[in-house]
Amino acid sequence: MDTKLTLNVDEEIIERAKEYARSNKISLSRLIESYLASLTSKRKSEIKITPLVESLSGVIQIPEDFDYKSEYGDYLNEKYK
Repeated sequence: MDTKLTLNVDEEIIERAKEYARSNKISLSRLIESYLASLTSKRKSEIKITPLVESLSGVIQIPEDFDYKSEYGDYLNEKYK
C-alpha cells in the first residue's frame, strides 16, 4: 500500500536527485523508496569470506607501529624519480 509522505529537503539536492532519477529512467518517488528499503532491510548475513581469502589471512606479520602512508609515499617517490 502506497502512502503519501511530505519531506523538507534542500532545493539543490532535490534538483540533483530529479536529474539522477531522470537519467536512470526512474521516478524520484521510486528512487527514494528503493533507498529507504535498502537502508532498512535486514542484512541476511555478513559477507562470506572465501576459503582462499581465509587461507591467506595472517600470512604477513606487520608491526603495530608500521606507517603505511609513509612507506607508500617513499615507494611513490622512488618510483617517479
